[in-house]
Amino acid sequence: MHQLVSLTVAESKRLIAKGIVRWEVVRHALDHGIVAVGSGTTNGYIIEELTGQPFDKKSLVTGRTLPANYNGPKISYSGSDLVLRKGERLAVAAKEILEEMGPGDVFMKGANALNYERRQAGVLIGHPTGGNVGMAIGPCVGRRIRFVHPVGLEKSVSTDLVEAAAMINRDPAGKGCTLWVVPGDIFTEIEALDVLTGVRAVQVGAGGIGGAEGAVWLALFGTAKQLAAAEELLAGLRNEPPFV
Repeated sequence: MHQLVSLTVAESKRLIAKGIVRWEVVRHALDHGIVAVGSGTTNGYIIEELTGQPFDKKSLVTGRTLPANYNGPKISYSGSDLVLRKGERLAVAAKEILEEMGPGDVFMKGANALNYERRQAGVLIGHPTGGNVGMAIGPCVGRRIRFVHPVGLEKSVSTDLVEAAAMINRDPAGKGCTLWVVPGDIFTEIEALDVLTGVRAVQVGAGGIGGAEGAVWLALFGTAKQLAAAEELLAGLRNEPPFV
């Protein structure tokens, strides 16, 4: 059995957040270790799900893509990261806890590009030392910290990101950001639906208008019970307001 569903960008972010906080990898770290969540739009939803407290997610944004004529609310990185040790919140930034983290702990960082079939996540880098990725990836690899990319399928690209990064990064006359293909676990709407309902999701479409720009269409496969659970879950997301 299967059914087709669509999700707006905001609905996808909320779904990913609900799924990732129930994922066994994160649950283990919450119970026994450290979970660190830094800046990012999807990360803002994750912080809300972990704390149960809504906040102004526009205050947790670093890099962003906006239209040239944007004149909406201010978007900044003035908010606080979330760092939890055995479920207790610590008053430190995500980057400040890395030296205390180790195997089984989780560090979350989103992505700007996703090639799902190749399991590639790419981050656009505008900082000369690599920004948050440059700060975190060495300790995460060296200490076996789980580096997790919560990322929506709206970021999907068909390009081999390794090849694209080589083209961009090796051009000495290039302008703009570089591209870093960052290792780590990819967690999308597909993984969230599996964790929360057991259905197998396959992306079959994308795009929309009237506020559904960036939307994704998913075909959900599973038992009648699993599909009913997915339908109930998604019905609860339908009033999710746009990020801005």
